[in-house]
Amino acid sequence: MKVMTQDDIAKAKARMPRAFSAPLHVRLRRWALWLGFGALFCWCLYDFNFSPMRIWNGLGRLGTVLSFMFPPHIWQTWSEWSDILNGLGETLSMAFMGTVLGAIVAFPLSFLGAKNITRFWPLRLSVRRGFDVIRAFETLILALIFIRAFGLGPLAGILAIAISEIGTFAKLFSEAIENTSKRPVDGVTASGGSRLQQIRFGIMPQVAPVILSILLYNFESNVRSGTILGIVGAGGIGFLLSDRISAYKWDEAWSIIFLIIGMVYIIDWLSGLIRARLIGKSELAR
Repeated sequence: MKVMTQDDIAKAKARMPRAFSAPLHVRLRRWALWLGFGALFCWCLYDFNFSPMRIWNGLGRLGTVLSFMFPPHIWQTWSEWSDILNGLGETLSMAFMGTVLGAIVAFPLSFLGAKNITRFWPLRLSVRRGFDVIRAFETLILALIFIRAFGLGPLAGILAIAISEIGTFAKLFSEAIENTSKRPVDGVTASGGSRLQQIRFGIMPQVAPVILSILLYNFESNVRSGTILGIVGAGGIGFLLSDRISAYKWDEAWSIIFLIIGMVYIIDWLSGLIRARLIGKSELAR
């Protein structure tokens, strides 16, 4: 194998200069983009009143708040513990019910949005844009709307999570369906299978592990979202956390945060076990 010397490289640059450097108009466009990005970044810092002194003072106040949180509070009576555990249970139930309801509605809609299932492009495009409209509404905004409609409590949180997840699940499910291999479908077709059987035996075995992973991940995410929804009045542990912060009971607030972290960790561990059990460790390692 021949090793190129500096003379060979210099000759190659002289013979094909464009292969070693971008054209001038490309370099100018890059510099303009970086200059625009830098100007936008600096303007945001100025407009948001960013200053080192403000950050330093904020860190000092943050340290004061954190000092109030230690040591964390330990509740002494069962009635106190029951309120906290009931709040955790409500948050977990909100996330579970919202995830399940959203998946039930999104699953059939995802087939309408998949191009290898729905060939009529105006229908597919309309359904896809509907997914975008649903995803445009943040879960917190939906929770505020449903709280006004249905009152305070977990019902508003469940509906907010479910509606939000319909758009997310439908989009992700339809993309998973589109990315399936056509060979199993052709095999079912060659054996005389109907369109429904093509979906059942050719597509579903391919997308089932992906759908399961999406459901488990979004369930974990919805547990965290359920905490935020509780702060605005949708029930759950977030309501208790907001109450403790409003009352300046920082030690109890820190204990509740620890419990939330522990609950999310346990859910993540259990979902990993479920994925390994149903999908297989070899598939997860890929």
